Amino acid sequence: MPGKLLSFVRAAPSSSATKLDNVSSLSSDALPPYSVNPPPRPLLRPLPQEHSSMDHLKRHSLGGVRLHSDKKSPKIEPWKAAKMDLVVESPPLVFYNGPQLSTGALFSGQLKVKVAEPKVTFEKFEMLLLAKVTTKKPVSQHCPDCTTQTTEIYKWDFLKAPTSLKHGEHSFPFSYLLPGHLPVTTHGTLAILDYVLAATATTSTGEKVTFDKVIDIKRAIMPSNDKHSIRIFPPTNLTAHVTLPPIIHPIGDFPVEMRLSGITMKNKDSQTRWRLRKLNWRIEEHQSVVSPACAKHSQKVGGEGKGILHEDMRILANEEVKVGWKTDFDEGNIDVEFAAAVNTALKPVCDVESPNGLVVTHNLVLEMVVAEEWAPLKKPTQATPTGAARILRTQFKLVLTERGGLGISWDEEQPPVYSDVPASPPNYTVEEYNVEDLDGEVEHLNLG
Repeated sequence: MPGKLLSFVRAAPSSSATKLDNVSSLSSDALPPYSVNPPPRPLLRPLPQEHSSMDHLKRHSLGGVRLHSDKKSPKIEPWKAAKMDLVVESPPLVFYNGPQLSTGALFSGQLKVKVAEPKVTFEKFEMLLLAKVTTKKPVSQHCPDCTTQTTEIYKWDFLKAPTSLKHGEHSFPFSYLLPGHLPVTTHGTLAILDYVLAATATTSTGEKVTFDKVIDIKRAIMPSNDKHSIRIFPPTNLTAHVTLPPIIHPIGDFPVEMRLSGITMKNKDSQTRWRLRKLNWRIEEHQSVVSPACAKHSQKVGGEGKGILHEDMRILANEEVKVGWKTDFDEGNIDVEFAAAVNTALKPVCDVESPNGLVVTHNLVLEMVVAEEWAPLKKPTQATPTGAARILRTQFKLVLTERGGLGISWDEEQPPVYSDVPASPPNYTVEEYNVEDLDGEVEHLNLG
């Protein structure tokens, strides 16, 4: 009896293994998709040698739907006691006119704090307006202090003492009049100037809740009368009279008018004159910046407070004017009119001048090729080239600025001050007027 029981126990695994083998041989395609009670699968069956890779250990649903994804699970952010957001209530920040004449722009809004816990105590809550200048060619390439210089412009202290905030959203209003002499936001080839709002709230447990936002500041110079410039090209008698607009914009073209006088020189029996053969124009952008050195690398530039000057020039647009001028040899003038524009694909930088050495300017360069020819006075149309030619080159300063847009000047926003209040209105006396009605009667009305 014990031997039979033992043989039965030993034989049981054999029959069980046979059943598992038969089940494992079934194809999953033979089963209906999403079967409610699928047959058991052998979890402990050893895999063959050729299928022992980890890819065959991935589980699949019976309908062919993959349960295990190769994509990484989304990163779970750490729990924060509160979150911040900024709502700007003021119009776009635009400085009108130059740094010496601009009254600035008003910046106002609300800093919203959304508390996630039932109650959070804040020990400190402040916000800073920072100006960050990042130099692309620092004194030391791997030194963060040489690369970025941060200047604090203004600071808001929202809490004078530790304060507890309940669950929900809380608003902290703020406002500041940005001075008009500040340099505007600049993203140049040598340096980047950005303005950043940095808010930091410290809880009683030592946790810090931070918020950063970059604000964009622009400058719009109001247009005035056209500029008239005169250029003389010695040793010839040629004189260029050029009319340009006072300002130009990154988007849109602008007209250029030029009169070249003194092209004809008359003798006793003949005349010598200059004929315009070629005219080219281009718009140049000049950038310069001083890369300061930190205290650790100041010995490289000769001491603290010194830096390295970097300059760069690039062409924003160029074109050849092939037609469009009128030549009058009797009067001795050549009149040219053409339209020029900045290539917006190159991301031009508006004019700026900062005390830290960041300067951006623009020039319009004109190049003309004139050829000399001789003609008799009796037959002026029969001209003969003399073989002499000259290249006339001149440049004019351009002011590249943004458009006014939706910004509002502080002059228009500020309330009236005491000196602006006019005198009180005059006192009105009460008089009697005679009014004749429709029946011809006269009534006395006391207009009081």
